[in-house]
Amino acid sequence: MDFAPNPDHDALRKGVRQVTARFNDEYWAACDRDHRFPDEFYRSLAEGGWLGIAIPEEYGGGGQGITEASLLLQEIAQSGAAMNGCSAIHLTIFGMNPVVKHGSPQLREQLLPKVVSGELHVSFGVTEPDAGTDTSRITTRARRDGDHYVVNGRKVWITKAQQADYLLLLTRTTPREECARPIDGMTLFLAPLDRSAVEIREIPKMGRNAVNSNALFIDNLRIPADHRIGDEGKGFQYLLDGLNPERILIAHEAIGIGRASIRRAVDYANQRVVFDRPIGKNQGIAFPLAEATMRLDAAEQVANRAAWLYDHGQPCAREANSAKFLAADAGFFAADRAVQTHGGFGFASEYHVERYFREARLMKIAPVSQEMVLNYIAEHVLGLPRSY
Repeated sequence: MDFAPNPDHDALRKGVRQVTARFNDEYWAACDRDHRFPDEFYRSLAEGGWLGIAIPEEYGGGGQGITEASLLLQEIAQSGAAMNGCSAIHLTIFGMNPVVKHGSPQLREQLLPKVVSGELHVSFGVTEPDAGTDTSRITTRARRDGDHYVVNGRKVWITKAQQADYLLLLTRTTPREECARPIDGMTLFLAPLDRSAVEIREIPKMGRNAVNSNALFIDNLRIPADHRIGDEGKGFQYLLDGLNPERILIAHEAIGIGRASIRRAVDYANQRVVFDRPIGKNQGIAFPLAEATMRLDAAEQVANRAAWLYDHGQPCAREANSAKFLAADAGFFAADRAVQTHGGFGFASEYHVERYFREARLMKIAPVSQEMVLNYIAEHVLGLPRSY
């Protein structure tokens, strides 16, 4: 890795900041409060070409790597948009990566330019109520019927399904018990989200309410066979081209939330006077904020390395999982200390740190829990026996 300043990356950050400056904390608080998708923000990013940053240039995208996409999302989170801003767009980045790498030329030509322009919204349909993190246990079934597949099943925690035109959908085409390996027999589709065959129910939740999360009930959804991604039965392998980038991007988003939290906390600590002195003079306030900053710095280095490895075609599962774990911890620690710095006002919506706190907490659960990251490192890095 080269740690020298990169003029292209500096220009990228500057360009993103010019967009995010038009959408302040009050905008994001209102979207969160009203459960309103940030359409104005989304359109601004589309007009600037940011949605297709990691999509090849031949489809109208920016042709950049996960490194550049990470910088984009970290800047968005750091602006105060937090997860409401990032979740509105990051599915167009990691969610479409399996399509970019394994979709047919016709499918890429048909849909990727519309994703870049913002015409199409895409959701990511993997998680199921009774499978959770154990993806091999999914039961949503796709049955071949001529030049279509017919799908039945359920999905849960599907982000942005209310807006989505297409769903990157993981199904079973061969029962688990008939496969040589549990991860075999799964097939991935870029499925048109036909509302007549898919019931969408929004899930009320703690935070990130500008971007909906949903349960999907799929009843005889017909998917054209040419919307299958790659070969039948190999969907899990293709999905990995979305999962490692997802962890890397989420790590940078968590770091961005942490930076926004520290900025708010430092401003308040310098301005708030108690006992005739700014509270930032007190080590009980200053030291935790200093520690939070160092934690964010360390997590960012791991996240940057993970992105570099992925972009250079190197194995990166260890680094991607580590980055997600460390950044989620660092981001939440920073958000928690920002609330503590504000004292009672930390609970007041007008100071925004309570929103950062709620959204930072999500990062320790999604897209993979901290405990499952520890399981991965213990088994695949340390060689310890599988614990589950």
